[in-house]
Amino acid sequence: MINVELKGGVVQQFEENITPAQIAKSISMGLYKNVCAALIDGKVCDLRTELTADCKVELLTFDNDEGKQAFWHTTSHILAQAVKRLYPEAKLAIGPSIDEGFYYDFDVEKPFDSEDLLKIEAEMKKIVKSGIEISRFEKAPQDALDFLNEIAEPYKVELASEHAGKGEPISFYKQAEFVDLCAGPHLMSVAPVKAFKLTNCTGAYWRGDSKNQQLCRVYGISFPKASMLEEYITRREEAFKRDHNKLGRELELFTTVDYIGQGLPIMLPKGARIIQLLQRWVEDLEQKNGWQLTKTPFMAKSDLYKISGHWDHYQDGMFILQKLSRPAHAIERDLYAVP
Repeated sequence: MINVELKGGVVQQFEENITPAQIAKSISMGLYKNVCAALIDGKVCDLRTELTADCKVELLTFDNDEGKQAFWHTTSHILAQAVKRLYPEAKLAIGPSIDEGFYYDFDVEKPFDSEDLLKIEAEMKKIVKSGIEISRFEKAPQDALDFLNEIAEPYKVELASEHAGKGEPISFYKQAEFVDLCAGPHLMSVAPVKAFKLTNCTGAYWRGDSKNQQLCRVYGISFPKASMLEEYITRREEAFKRDHNKLGRELELFTTVDYIGQGLPIMLPKGARIIQLLQRWVEDLEQKNGWQLTKTPFMAKSDLYKISGHWDHYQDGMFILQKLSRPAHAIERDLYAVP
């Protein structure tokens, strides 16, 4: 028997090798259906993790940040399974949870469009409705590589190769016909993912390197209740209405052009006037409160930034000019920098 400390400091005894999922089920079926992952002695773990010694266990639901991450990670696998069903030639890259939702990268012949996303969503609904259970298994490094080569998943082979050198078993998750290389954690089944939406589709280079293959990245969000998804969509729509980029253009405050740069706004007369009025207000307030204004040059000798410490820490981000202060046969350079 082992002692397991649960929420509120309650200690219960369980048979050795019991899992957090089984503990949740022993407490209530409602908790078992809602639990997403577990904290075992402070470390986020899969619900299938066997407990072999006394420990502290916190059962995580969608209300916990770590629980949300497991929930969204599982939804990314549902997305990948749907894509492989509809587009068998697609190659899988990675599909993590992110701060808000999840994404999955695919190597496909052409990027998905809005119609493709609707088809994928429909297939995802079929998968969730089936209530497929998710299982975890491990393979020895070489067996894992052989398996991934056999199912022709080159990106997964690359990832597994990096872990193979450690000599540790490599973990996989399986839901029906779909198998993915993954460390987890994941839900016990796909059933709790009651509501989801694929929100965006963009390009992304494999491992963030422009020298690598460009992949198709599909973003999404999911929730255990349809009402939560509806609330999320409403919140997003309201936020878009107040988006500064949208309002600024509609109010003719600023614009952008490609030959200057999309992140570099050009202030139009109305926007420039607002800045002018704000600047005057700031200057009047400073003067009213006895502040005295000084002006420093836009650039200075590097000596100044060496004294301030900027030279050592931010040199790579400075614009540096070189000045010849003596004839070419006796060159001495003074460096000028713009922070």
